[in-house]
Amino acid sequence: MVEPNNNNHHHHHQVVEIAAMETEVHRVAPPPRRSTLNKLKRRLKETFFPDDPLRQFSGQTCKVKLVLASQYIFPILEWGPRYNLKLLKSDIVSGLTIASLAIPQGISYAKLANLPPIVGLYSSFVPPLIYAVLGSSRDLAVGPVSIASLIMGSMLRQEVSPSKDPILFLQLAFSSTFFAGLFQSSLGFLRLGFIIDFLSKATLIGFMAGAAIIVSLQQLKSLLGIKNFTKKMGIVPVLSSVFHNTDEWSWQTILMGFCFLLFLLFTRHISMRKPKLFWISAGAPLLSVILSTLLVFAFKAQNHGISVIGKLQEGLNPPSWNMLHFHDNYLGLVMKTGLVTGIISLTEGIAVGRTFAALKNYQVDGNKEMIAIGVMNIVGSSTSCYITTGAFSRSAVNHNAGCKTAVSNIIMAVTVMVTLLFLMPLFQYTPNVVLGAIIVTAVIGLIDIPAACQIWKIDKFDFVVMLCAFLGVLFISVQEGLAIAVGISIFKILMQVTRPKTVMMGNIPGTDIYRDLHHYKDAAAVPGFVILGIEAPINFVNTTYLKERITRWIDDSESENDGAKKKSGLLKFVILDLSAVSAIDTSGVSFFKDLRMALEKKNLELVLVNPIGEVIEKLQQGDEAKELARPDAMFLTVGEAVTTLLSTIKTHSSAYV
Repeated sequence: MVEPNNNNHHHHHQVVEIAAMETEVHRVAPPPRRSTLNKLKRRLKETFFPDDPLRQFSGQTCKVKLVLASQYIFPILEWGPRYNLKLLKSDIVSGLTIASLAIPQGISYAKLANLPPIVGLYSSFVPPLIYAVLGSSRDLAVGPVSIASLIMGSMLRQEVSPSKDPILFLQLAFSSTFFAGLFQSSLGFLRLGFIIDFLSKATLIGFMAGAAIIVSLQQLKSLLGIKNFTKKMGIVPVLSSVFHNTDEWSWQTILMGFCFLLFLLFTRHISMRKPKLFWISAGAPLLSVILSTLLVFAFKAQNHGISVIGKLQEGLNPPSWNMLHFHDNYLGLVMKTGLVTGIISLTEGIAVGRTFAALKNYQVDGNKEMIAIGVMNIVGSSTSCYITTGAFSRSAVNHNAGCKTAVSNIIMAVTVMVTLLFLMPLFQYTPNVVLGAIIVTAVIGLIDIPAACQIWKIDKFDFVVMLCAFLGVLFISVQEGLAIAVGISIFKILMQVTRPKTVMMGNIPGTDIYRDLHHYKDAAAVPGFVILGIEAPINFVNTTYLKERITRWIDDSESENDGAKKKSGLLKFVILDLSAVSAIDTSGVSFFKDLRMALEKKNLELVLVNPIGEVIEKLQQGDEAKELARPDAMFLTVGEAVTTLLSTIKTHSSAYV
């Protein structure tokens, strides 16, 4: 095995000369000519349709095409005809299990978004039905989620008070949900899903951990029984609110809250240690709600400082399209809130769907998921629902409970429907403190310390991005923390584009292989040659840097020659390995022209190795003198270039003698 490291300058003419005699030189052939329209079509197809959804339609009859199109738009038509009683049994079990989790979580998350608790249940009824028809994931359990609820509540509360203007706040929440759905479905229809990829794994881990801590600290209001609590989301105002209002702490609330919190965390720990006992943690929130409600009712605890939800409205979702608010005063606010919550919930939903699809070895179509989640939120905004997506905790329970299809979502929705119609009076005495404990238990799973340690080991810059997201969310606000992390991630990408990596290459003795001198201890520089590898597209943002960097490599190589002998003519060729250069633009062509002219002044020849078809094509079109793309200046491998050029030097030397 070749050992990596820095410096070894053994010369090995014999190996290279033997390789020259044994190797047949392969010249780089120009690619076949294609029209501009064909090139544009291919580029657009690769950008927007990498999965090529139309390939299944080729060669089919009109009737089959119609069936396939219907199945593509409505995945339920694909698996629905094969559905049977055995699958239904599994889906009923998993549906009832996630319903037991969805009901208390729905109420809790609605309060987290500063909305009436009933809206959380409405949002667990209509969206799952829409998703069951349009979604492509079998495991995704749909409903409100903690992070999107927190962001929506905090962003809207900056301009409108949920306590002073509850109707307006509700209107803005539905309007934000509408815009979130519109944005999500548009991304799916326009095949622009790559936009959500700007939220890298490191960003999301830091963001989720920060948001989980903020959400947990916010629940101290409920867990301690504080009435006057800060409206800000940063860790400093939240903690100062907690300790400046110690006179409001209620020992009854604290006792009940921490007892139930310990119970919920204990059940979560059991299910994590033994996944087969998933039903313990899945049923614990509902059991906590029932027990705490009975305790409050039996001991009249609401008269002793324990705040309760109060009376909830019975009945199914009322229509809310008349509540959508598009007035100029708040249009910017609802669009911004919809955009941020839409991106976050979309990222979470697709990530969760793909995670469980990988476990069960089936495919989830990202663009179809965006359309499904988007339509689900558009319809939801008209039926008294706020932002929903695939929830990780519920989907994990759904998966562990053995769900087979999206029918588990339908079973969950039916269970919520029965609750809305007949069981709402039972929640009247449910204490807010238990809802706080349920939220803390749910979000604590978002703090992924092993993943953070893994990021530190792999990529320190990614760890900095993660830390920025985490600290930004904690000390500034949820949306600003996210924006900072995304900004740093984009800056990292720009740095990679504007400062592409260039490496000095040398020959590994006894082979025709050339590798980075700094990574391979055995690799040795070839006298008379500067061999450089460029590892990025060459375009207008990096040509100046590349010119300066290559000039410095050449100067360094010349200065490393024996200073006493001043062998000015020792260096003959500069070879650029373009294997990793995926594209060039007009500035890239000019860069090669300018570099060739600059090297000619130093009596050096520029040689290109293994440029891809698009690069050769642009060089040919932009180089009228045909100097860059001429056959003797292009080779398929560095080995062929070196051996051929060495033989020409040898021929010229013998002719001169």
